[in-house]
Amino acid sequence: MNTLNIKPTDSCRYDIVAFGEVMLRLDPGDGRIHTSSQFSAWEAGGEYNVARGLSKCFGLQSTIVTSLVKNSIGKLIEGMIMQGGVDTSHISWNQFDKIGRLSRNGIYFAERGFGIRGALGVMDRGHTAISQLTKNTIDWETIFGQQGARCFHTGGIMAGLSDSMPDVIEEAMISAKKHGVTISYDLNFRPSLWENRGGLSKAREVNSRLAKHADILLGFGVGADLNSNISHSNYDPRHMNSSEIKEAMLHAANEFPNIKLFSSTLRNVKSASVNDFGGICWVDGCFYESPSIKNIQVLDRIGSGDSFAAGLLYGLLTEKSPQTALNYGVAHGALTMTTPGDNSMASLEEVEQLAVKRDSSITR
Repeated sequence: MNTLNIKPTDSCRYDIVAFGEVMLRLDPGDGRIHTSSQFSAWEAGGEYNVARGLSKCFGLQSTIVTSLVKNSIGKLIEGMIMQGGVDTSHISWNQFDKIGRLSRNGIYFAERGFGIRGALGVMDRGHTAISQLTKNTIDWETIFGQQGARCFHTGGIMAGLSDSMPDVIEEAMISAKKHGVTISYDLNFRPSLWENRGGLSKAREVNSRLAKHADILLGFGVGADLNSNISHSNYDPRHMNSSEIKEAMLHAANEFPNIKLFSSTLRNVKSASVNDFGGICWVDGCFYESPSIKNIQVLDRIGSGDSFAAGLLYGLLTEKSPQTALNYGVAHGALTMTTPGDNSMASLEEVEQLAVKRDSSITR
């Protein structure tokens, strides 16, 4: 897309650099966390999920900038990242103090929900290795200036990890912008990360500060006051309609003229087991909407928003039209809800079949 002016592929080592925490997700399958004795293990993390989707499903070159503790859990997470096709050369390693008092790897328990029982996530991510990062500890100049990247992606989850993290993110954004990298920021709001650090108002403040450096802004939640800072409010974005999201985007476009593209999922959560899933984007003063895929039978909806972002970014990075990019995002996000874990198990062929034909018939 000319509007975004994304750097050409041959000038960069990476199509996307993601900055975020990668946790170990423990999943009780069809059971519940508090009654299970067996769990499946996956890797998980909002920003990482986008990089993994772009690599594993869409075949682009991605890397994750993150930090882990050098113990068996950290090595397990690293191995899972490798299996996802994401470059691991930008993982920094903290020494293990044998008990995790000083630095830990994040662990995340997740149950899928069913019918009237919603999904549940229980985080165990205090004092993690990446939350302790400060400015001048990551060599962004080498990543963006020497190795080269077409897109940098991070978001509100990462910003909520610690008081120092917004400064680190801003440092990365300034370096990325200096080297002509397109910046994608997802507003993702997690109440648990902000509960003891200023709550929603602080999240709005931080997101608004960082959005001033972004080219692409993903995710919207909106309350009655559309003139407030762009971020999530107490209004549940799962039940926002198309007109409400569009109105929020228009206000945000006036407040943040640096942002060239806004996009958001459009969800109708009928139950934990049945969702409608669509998407909207705004670019060059025009709205594009992908009709919702109706009555998706949900196996695991966690990570569907990240997969939406991956599909959308794939379309933008491969110079598809805004409508086509949005269709890719919706198809990839919808398919992710049909498999377990945070990440997509879809193939590019499956995404294209759903994005173009809206066809889920059997392939023989």
